[in-house]
Amino acid sequence: MKNKVKFPIMPIIYIMCGIFAGVIIWGVITTYTEITLFPRAETEAVCAETAGNAELANLAYTILENIRDDNFSALSEVVHPQFGVTFTPYTTINLTTDRRFSAAEVQSMGSDTTIYIWGVRNGTGEPISLTPAEFIEQFVPAEDFLDAALVGINKIVRSGNALENIKEVFPEVRFVDFHLTGSDEDILGIDDWRSLRLGFEEYQGELKLIAIIHSTWTA
Repeated sequence: MKNKVKFPIMPIIYIMCGIFAGVIIWGVITTYTEITLFPRAETEAVCAETAGNAELANLAYTILENIRDDNFSALSEVVHPQFGVTFTPYTTINLTTDRRFSAAEVQSMGSDTTIYIWGVRNGTGEPISLTPAEFIEQFVPAEDFLDAALVGINKIVRSGNALENIKEVFPEVRFVDFHLTGSDEDILGIDDWRSLRLGFEEYQGELKLIAIIHSTWTA
């Protein structure tokens, strides 16, 4: 059940909105916003400036929980019925090489042992040859992203050196960007941040999932 509450946004949660009223800064926001929360722990709540953004954020969290729980039947229900959903391993969407699944194919992902080519690995150029379960474990670790402290609503939290083209490929897209800051840099001196973006378009008045994009620093 959803709970309507009022609370101050704490520093560990930073919500970035593509279009918003007011100013959001890194730190404590002294004003209170009445929002509808997805039923999660208080420190993991998502703030949204509009009812539409709240719907978008709640849906994105629901999808992450479905992925975490291997509930592909529920996940399939929000996949775009005509386009399907595209899985992008490294930021830049390529509809030719990225793997696209229909709603029916998503429903059976939990039992699908087929090895697919999902693109090429950063740095080596080797094909990403994985089953759906293996790809999700490596590129869509929902359990991690459910705890993301930085969340962008229709806004990319952080970019690396790869082309950001979500708006070019899907001009009508609305998306939520879950960002893990990582450490300042790893032992090789390379940023180890990661983001997961869930993209949606409206279909017959409902938001439907069209893209799951993993983003990180790339060589």
